[in-house]
Amino acid sequence: MGQPESREEEHPQLPPGQRLQRGWPVTHYGPVPKFRPERWEFRAFGATADDAKHCWSHEEFTALPYATVVSDMHCVTKFSMLGAEWGGVLTKTILDLAPPAPDVTHVMVWAEYGFSSNLRLADFAAENCIFATHRSGELLTAEHGFPVRLIVPHLYAWKGPKWVRGIEYMRADRRGFWEERGYHNLGDPWQEQRYSYQEEPGDGPEL
Repeated sequence: MGQPESREEEHPQLPPGQRLQRGWPVTHYGPVPKFRPERWEFRAFGATADDAKHCWSHEEFTALPYATVVSDMHCVTKFSMLGAEWGGVLTKTILDLAPPAPDVTHVMVWAEYGFSSNLRLADFAAENCIFATHRSGELLTAEHGFPVRLIVPHLYAWKGPKWVRGIEYMRADRRGFWEERGYHNLGDPWQEQRYSYQEEPGDGPEL
């Protein structure tokens, strides 16, 4: 009788060091913010192509073109969810409506309580990168990021913050909240880029 296959062999799409997660655990730092729709706005600012700040109220944001993507989620705590359906506003839609200046290289994603995560522009612009408002056709719960969380399927999940409030276009890289506290600046799960001590020259700004 042969040996049972490992989970990685059963699910070859799992990155190294990850385990399959059937449910969706709640993981975050700090309290869950209270949503006040009359005060909520989504902003695109920084090095925009027209040097202007672009803002959407919650009503305006939810009226933007709705899209769905099916993708995986890989958490740095080593669980992975496979084949989740996310609904919301593609990052490409925001890039089209509020384009960055030609020399922009990075994006800082800002969320409630000043939380932030930095991304290379190419990662942010990936075709399946989405500001999710729904999962499996249902509105996100507050614990999972309602009203908006960013999903960046090809990077570890901390690169996609919950409770997103806007994006800042940048002409140079700058570390976000977890990247300043010892997490890898790039966060590719397929290369197991978990922590800053694993960084190679050129992976990010000096700590």
